[in-house]
Amino acid sequence: MNFKDKIVVVTGAASGIGLASVRAFAEAKARVLLTDVNAVAGEAAAAELAGGPGDVRFMPLDVTDPASAEALAVWVEKEFGRLDVLVNAAGWDIIEPFMQNTPEYWEKIVKLNFMGPVQVTRALLPLLFASEGGRIVNLSSDAGRVGSYGETVYAGAKGGVIAFTKSLAREVVRKQVRVNCVCPGPTDTPLFASQPDKMRDALTNAIPMKRVAKPSEVADAVLFFASDRSSFVTGQVLSVSGGLTMVD
Repeated sequence: MNFKDKIVVVTGAASGIGLASVRAFAEAKARVLLTDVNAVAGEAAAAELAGGPGDVRFMPLDVTDPASAEALAVWVEKEFGRLDVLVNAAGWDIIEPFMQNTPEYWEKIVKLNFMGPVQVTRALLPLLFASEGGRIVNLSSDAGRVGSYGETVYAGAKGGVIAFTKSLAREVVRKQVRVNCVCPGPTDTPLFASQPDKMRDALTNAIPMKRVAKPSEVADAVLFFASDRSSFVTGQVLSVSGGLTMVD
């Protein structure tokens, strides 16, 4: 795929699926703004990719802070005047039984995983309209499609991302903006690596392919939705889970 001179913003991009997506866009010659709340990791990631076929820059972004999202929009408008692709990849979770959750945990889960994409999208949508062909790719989770033990509120927030994707796709299609959603299953990210060995083994064994996804394999789905190869696709949800969830 060729994204030469396309302007791309990826949130939560200092590691995991977000960083894999940045790498893939950069290899396809895009101009990528790598954003993350972790400035140290974000700067390091952007420096690592410097000198490649794409132009990668870093900007700090807290998706839970509307002012941070607005500052990002102001910068992109000043620098580029438009935005071609927005990838909402920022996310966070802790696996624990629902009855052990605290209200503070619920608030963080919802603010980051659901309201984060909502706020960033709202801030950047005028710039996507200006491109006359903008694409939004939201990262949800198979937990949001079928539920997941120990991730009840997280699944609810990610299910909200799916509904948000479909509803927004209907609303903005006349503005030539397409909105789609990628739902990863268990993926080899720092968050997955932080889980106990027993839990990681159980998740891996539950997958028909008997392995977890590589972040690059999820990024492939992100680039498909961001590319012209999906030019007649909007409001859709694609599971990348090795066959773990075979449902409509």
